[in-house]
Amino acid sequence: VQLQASGGGLVQAGGSLRLSCAASGFTFSRDWMYWFRQAPGLGLERVSWISGSGSTVYADSVKGRFTISRDNGKNTVYLQMNRVKPEDTAVYYCSRDWSGFPRGQGTQVTVSS
Repeated sequence: VQLQASGGGLVQAGGSLRLSCAASGFTFSRDWMYWFRQAPGLGLERVSWISGSGSTVYADSVKGRFTISRDNGKNTVYLQMNRVKPEDTAVYYCSRDWSGFPRGQGTQVTVSS
């Protein structure tokens, strides 16, 4: 299993970012896919997840601001982050498992106030 998140960066509060996660080594279209984040000094937080057919779930902290989607033809899952807040600052990871393990290299998102 290989998972590579990308698209992070520095953004001002209220701005937008789109994260991508390229997956390989498993049957992507059959699996739920998860976005997690980990802020400095805090534990891993499950942010959003999507079924193989496109059903979505969001943590309360991001509901109404973030949108998860996937392209099964490209084995890629996305996280559109809108109206970001400083508390969204974290390393973002994708995973195919509820536990967050395994997860690939994350991408840093920093939101300035």
